[in-house]
Amino acid sequence: MVSQRACLDFAIAETAAMTGPVFELGLGNGRTYHHLRQRVSGRPIYVFERKVASHPDSTPPDDMLVLGDVRETLPAALERFGPTASLIHADLGGHNLEKNDAFARMISPLVEPLLAPGGLMVSSDRMYFEDMTELPLPEGAVKGRCFVYRR
Repeated sequence: MVSQRACLDFAIAETAAMTGPVFELGLGNGRTYHHLRQRVSGRPIYVFERKVASHPDSTPPDDMLVLGDVRETLPAALERFGPTASLIHADLGGHNLEKNDAFARMISPLVEPLLAPGGLMVSSDRMYFEDMTELPLPEGAVKGRCFVYRR
């Protein structure tokens, strides 16, 4: 969680002048969404989730929640929003590294076109982008625990 927060805080600061939406891929118990809500101002935060199971205080309003499988909701988001996201965060997490890597490979080409030029992606797993640059981790982040990419 320390690495994730260091990377998210870095990404929030780096994209603060951007106006595009923030996308949270996976809600889980809502801790990261709660953190984003406290730190991001002036940008809408949309959460993509299959099924909501978060604490009520950390659950987005219905109009900011995109329910369904990301293989369908991310392409639909591109149609809806275009390449406008200022920040995308994904905690793909599970304990099966092979499964996480396969999922990261599958969603990378769905995530990349959503980001605006200069937008950042923060991920708990290595992603596989064609036209994005992996950035050095900010102070406080542990190598291999979090990854930051810029479009």
